Amino acid sequence: MSGHSKWATTKHQKGAKDAARAKVFAKLIRQIEVAAREGGSDMSANATLRTMYTKARDASVPIDTIERAVKRGSGELEGVRYEAISYEGYAPEGVAVIVECLTDNRNRTGAEIRNVFSKNGGAMAEPGSVSWQFERKGMVSVPRSHEEEQILEVAMEAGAEDLSDDGEKWIVTSEPGDLSAVRVALEDAGLEPGVSELTMVATTTVEVAGEAEAKKVLRLIEALDDHDDAQNVYANFDISDEVLASYEG
Repeated sequence: MSGHSKWATTKHQKGAKDAARAKVFAKLIRQIEVAAREGGSDMSANATLRTMYTKARDASVPIDTIERAVKRGSGELEGVRYEAISYEGYAPEGVAVIVECLTDNRNRTGAEIRNVFSKNGGAMAEPGSVSWQFERKGMVSVPRSHEEEQILEVAMEAGAEDLSDDGEKWIVTSEPGDLSAVRVALEDAGLEPGVSELTMVATTTVEVAGEAEAKKVLRLIEALDDHDDAQNVYANFDISDEVLASYEG
């Protein structure tokens, strides 16, 4: 796994434990609303909503909160109408960045995201200039207490593409449409799948070796991730575990 994958996982876990918990909830609820609006409230027929529901439950979002979000999205309850928009840019050291947002005012959000880039040594880029360096994938984590061979057999039978070790857990990747089937197969086999989500995986990476340079990149990624409208931030940096640990410390 790339350094960014580890960083994103660490941020997710930290956010669910400390004062950022409310912000994590708010972002997940917004994703559920949009999924319900675009594909309907029937989870059996809406794979995106089903994935968002699972992700929200993994983060301990209450079921009644999720149900209200679904109703707002489907029009059963009144609510703010959000739209999905992605921004592309570069962090210091030429690291490619994609920021996926949900907003009720794209002009405001665009200006604010551009400001975050510029204040932290990065720059916005034209649509398409960065996204070609990433692929959309499904991802499910599995505790390392389970045997690699068993996870591989179950996951591949369900349509998974790869199994990797990020140092803390096993990571199963698949095509987006196979994510739900892979998670269900892992659950049925008693393999305790954890976080499951749609993600962007970098096809090429940029090595950032120096500690000072790495910290500049990570500060921008963290600032983008902290923006209220930002749902996901992806980057193709490769930073050593030691430097990541130093920054988090």
